[in-house]
Amino acid sequence: MRESAAETQRRTLFGVLAHRSVDVVHLHGLDFDRYLPPDDGPVLATIHLPPELLVADLESVRRPHTWMHGVSRAHQARLPALPNVLPPIENGVSVDALPRPLTRRNFALAFGRICPEKGYHLGLDAARLAGTPLLLGGSVFPYEDHQRYFEHEILPRTGRDRRFVGPLSRARKRRLLNSARCLLIPSQVPETSSLVAMEALACGTPVIAFRAGALPEIVEHGVTGFVVDDVEQMAEAIRRADTIDPAACRAAAQTRFSAARMADTYLERYERILGWSTTPSSTLAPSSSV
Repeated sequence: MRESAAETQRRTLFGVLAHRSVDVVHLHGLDFDRYLPPDDGPVLATIHLPPELLVADLESVRRPHTWMHGVSRAHQARLPALPNVLPPIENGVSVDALPRPLTRRNFALAFGRICPEKGYHLGLDAARLAGTPLLLGGSVFPYEDHQRYFEHEILPRTGRDRRFVGPLSRARKRRLLNSARCLLIPSQVPETSSLVAMEALACGTPVIAFRAGALPEIVEHGVTGFVVDDVEQMAEAIRRADTIDPAACRAAAQTRFSAARMADTYLERYERILGWSTTPSSTLAPSSSV
């Protein structure tokens, strides 16, 4: 299936390049090295996953005028220190399309892919310790370890005050984000980014997250939420969630995590690498590059 998908990408991309004048090719796939353009036009590859989950071998990419970058400082630190790896560009969300802060209801929220590395059983434990209801949303995919985790670790922790509500539509997700007391991210792996944290902040909702990967970069401790190290600290942070100013959360999202900011930064990078590609002696980026 992966080979078939790569071939489809390759055929489509090469077909476009054969008939259109393209300034920059921007790739996002975890196997982007399998369909790099055949010419030496500039290519930018955004790496979204940790290196151990990539199919692409970053160190083997030798194509001229090909640059790569991560999506957070923590993520970038885990990428190979190569001369064609540029500084990270953080992800963004459509802040203006997300609802403005409303009066909060007394429930914590968590949602995402239901699997062991997301640690939602710890979020359920923290909500129980805090005496706060919790809604957990998300999909349980048909993988044995995901289903076993759901049956053995999630379902036994649910009940009247801590409910699993299944997959969430976009509209329902936004309604819940806009009314929750806080969003919990009890991740057990080094997250490269967190769109849901950015969306929560855009709704004025504090984020309480474990100190995992890029999460401490997104959550400003004591200002837009709390960064914690264990279940007990998460429970205490849930109790203190109403000390966080929703306006500060929204302002942080507008300033740091808007889709417009992300797009502007990418356009600046396209212009920069286009300039490098027209200099025959410079196929790799300077270390001080944007």
